[in-house]
Amino acid sequence: MEDSMHNIKLKTERLLLRSLTVADANEVFEWVSDERVSRYMVYTTYTSINQVREWLAFVEKDTSTYHFGFERLSDGKLIGSGDIGTAEKNGYWGFGYNLCYDCWGKGYATEAAKAMIEFARKNLGATHFSSSHAEPNIASGHVMEKCGLHFVGYGEFKKLDGSCKMKSADYEGVF
Repeated sequence: MEDSMHNIKLKTERLLLRSLTVADANEVFEWVSDERVSRYMVYTTYTSINQVREWLAFVEKDTSTYHFGFERLSDGKLIGSGDIGTAEKNGYWGFGYNLCYDCWGKGYATEAAKAMIEFARKNLGATHFSSSHAEPNIASGHVMEKCGLHFVGYGEFKKLDGSCKMKSADYEGVF
């Protein structure tokens, strides 16, 4: 395991992006168990803390993707998570994010996504980025645009358990 990969901390104006651990399970459960959040994500709604612990145990060992928890500086509350992965199709680095519902519309997703992109640019030599969102989640498209990505077309993604297919809006950016 590449230990340094799991000890990265990025600070923004309002957030600390830090590694996720199994100890975060109760806070993470707040948004991954919320259908208002999960309906737009590839994962299905989590129904138990044990499911979250299993996912976090995987995250702690994963060396293919940089995973971050988004901790609000004002009160230390973990309000979301995101990741930026090694080169995907055509050399593009993919990233994603999700937040607890009460934090939507407050600029946290944009702040965190920009920090992840900047980290990958400065430290990993990344120049090409891509991200997608469930087509009805227009606000997520605005986040991608604020990060400098542009809409390139529509695609499709399935929930990880295969339970449903969704139309996706796909974005790319070169920096």
